[in-house]
Amino acid sequence: MTTTTLRDFLEIPYDKLEELNLEVKQARLDRVAADKLREARIKYLTDEKRIKAVTVCFTDLEGRLQMLDYDKKFLLKSADNLTFDGSSVRGFSAQHESDLRLNIDWSAFYWLPADVFGPGKVLVFSEVLDRDGNLYASDIRGRLKRWSDEVYAKDKLVCHVAPEIEGFLFSGRDAERRYHETGSFQYVSTGGYYHSLPGDKLRTFIDGAAEVQRAMGFQNEKDHPEVAPSQFEMNFSYSEAIVTADQVQLYKLLCRQVAANLDMTASFLPKPVTGINGSGMHTNMSFNKAGKNLYWEKGGKDNLSSAGWEAIDRILTSADDICLILNSSVNAYRRLDPHYEAPNQIKSSANDRGSMVRIPTGNERSARIEVRSVGPDANPYLTFFTIAKTALEGPRSDRADDNKRARTRYLPDNIYDAIRLFKSSKWTEELLGEAVQNKFADVKQMQADRCPKALGSLIKVPEIQFHHEVTNQYLWSRF
Repeated sequence: MTTTTLRDFLEIPYDKLEELNLEVKQARLDRVAADKLREARIKYLTDEKRIKAVTVCFTDLEGRLQMLDYDKKFLLKSADNLTFDGSSVRGFSAQHESDLRLNIDWSAFYWLPADVFGPGKVLVFSEVLDRDGNLYASDIRGRLKRWSDEVYAKDKLVCHVAPEIEGFLFSGRDAERRYHETGSFQYVSTGGYYHSLPGDKLRTFIDGAAEVQRAMGFQNEKDHPEVAPSQFEMNFSYSEAIVTADQVQLYKLLCRQVAANLDMTASFLPKPVTGINGSGMHTNMSFNKAGKNLYWEKGGKDNLSSAGWEAIDRILTSADDICLILNSSVNAYRRLDPHYEAPNQIKSSANDRGSMVRIPTGNERSARIEVRSVGPDANPYLTFFTIAKTALEGPRSDRADDNKRARTRYLPDNIYDAIRLFKSSKWTEELLGEAVQNKFADVKQMQADRCPKALGSLIKVPEIQFHHEVTNQYLWSRF
């Protein structure tokens, strides 16, 4: 057995990790040239002998983070020829066109806390390319990145996003994966909103996860227990859409790993337990141009500019069409229940938290709109791409809609209606392209077909067992 005295793998203190990761983040925001970043990262990996592996990440169509660990020496020799089998990833390529390629995004580079992720590793995100070297259509991260670059190049527009991601902490490892055996989740805390004793299990988890976030350059703002038992929320500062989407994926990854190290499970199911509030990913968004927040107008209605109100109009006009994107699982439709502060009303409001879109109190820096109907299991790249592009380019309402808007309208209350509206939408076809629109609808239909069509009042085993974020490929194959 190899002893630790023979190993000399990279382990960096948390304060130094934060410095390194913030420096890389700033380079992304400053739009340092890709070839310059690539050269710097490759030189670093070559010179730093204590790194054994590079974790290369991409995200599939449903939003699952996929990770491949490459030996560092192999990656340095083969970085321009990293291939994988796309037919093994739901929502990606068919078997006869399975070969796909990874294109490393050297701007999205992270040093990792060794006590959580293991010593001697760094992490980097990548785009997915097809056999011809073009961006693969189902890689929404790549599409969000390129769209963001296009609107910046054209109009110097920058989309800022800040998510509020709620989750639950349950006793035992792999609680979701074992749900078909246990039929229940066990709380670790019943303290309630904002209240948790300093040393209890929920607070210990939140403190540990927040430390990892800070070390990875998230620029934390606040963290606290949420309304439901064993529920948590940890907020970090807004950033550009692609940076924030990467951080969402890392947030869920590090929460799960910190929880597992404590023999617990961090769950991002929208509604894992009957009779209590569910979890959301409230998505705050604004556009900036030349340092000016385009959604701020002092003295405007709710201090929001005409550009902000136009964005709200476009989002509400397409609310039914994009509901499946923002609520992408069978379980997500349990959260859209008006008895539990559900944001299921297709309207906007400064105060009513049942509205799909809220206008938070803000100032010249923080004025924004908040799309509250997003589930925490939604693909963050697809969600931010959809909300931002809809806000800028989506269809507007017209006067013929005035009478309809005078009545309270509601989002779909089940995934079947959401799939039907999504598939028939001209806007989602334009947004994603017909092929990706159909692929996304197909994978959602596959999950829906494994669950009872009527939700009923009690949560069913299949909506947990076949949830797209639960890593149980073995159980999927036994259906």
